[in-house]
Order: sequence, then C-alpha cells, then structure tokens
Amino acid sequence: MGIIKYKTKQQELLLSCFKAMQGRHFTAEDVAAYFQKQNISIGIATIYRQIEKFVAMGVVQKYFLGEQNAACFQYMGEECHKEVSHFHLKCEKCGTLIHLECHDLEQLSSHLMAEHGFALDPFRTVFYGLCENCRLAS
Repeated sequence: MGIIKYKTKQQELLLSCFKAMQGRHFTAEDVAAYFQKQNISIGIATIYRQIEKFVAMGVVQKYFLGEQNAACFQYMGEECHKEVSHFHLKCEKCGTLIHLECHDLEQLSSHLMAEHGFALDPFRTVFYGLCENCRLAS
C-alpha cells in the first residue's frame, strides 16, 4: 500500500505531530499542547475529528485504558493496517503507559481461547501495577 496523500493543512500538521510522537502513546490534549508550544492554533474539536479520521484510515491506533480515562492513541505509520498484537502496562503511581509485545502473553491469549472460549482483545488489554522506576523508588 502506498503513502496516503493528505488533503488539508490540519492533516499535514497532525501527521508531523504524530511522527514527532512516534513510539509513544498520546492523547488529543497532548497533541493540542504540542501545537500550543509551536504557537500553532488548532482547536481541540478539530484535533479530535482529525485523529478519528486517521484512526479510520489505520494510521493511528486508538486505545481505551479504562472507563475513567480519555482515549489514547499511537501513530502506526503511513502504511495502513500494520496491526501487531500487543498489550499495555500502566503504572498506578506515575501513570506511565508501557507498550508491550510479549510472546508469553500471546500464549495466555491462546490459552484463554482454547480453555475458556474467551477471545482476549490485546489492543484493549491493560495490566496495572508499578513500573520499575516507581518500584525501585519505594
């Protein structure tokens, strides 16, 4: 699949922001703060609307980390549909979100399906605990 051509200035600006955040999870508020630091005016409603368009194209993956939290996103690149199964670890102390690809957890997913008939959604699975930094600081 080729590179997607973006039609609006906002889409081009958002794409540059996503590339700057590549490899990290972000919220719409993080995107707004990114533009505010650069003195670029884009409304939060426009940011949400455009991010959802990128989600629909497969360029951005959307995650829900609990009902009390806002959705967060991750730039997947311009080659659409590059979905790799992964899980998340969230530190309950500092709030750090860790993107985790682990074959042992894929075995857990397979076990849940084979033994319990339950299909785990790895894109929405979050394990809560303490990150290494917070654990060592305690």
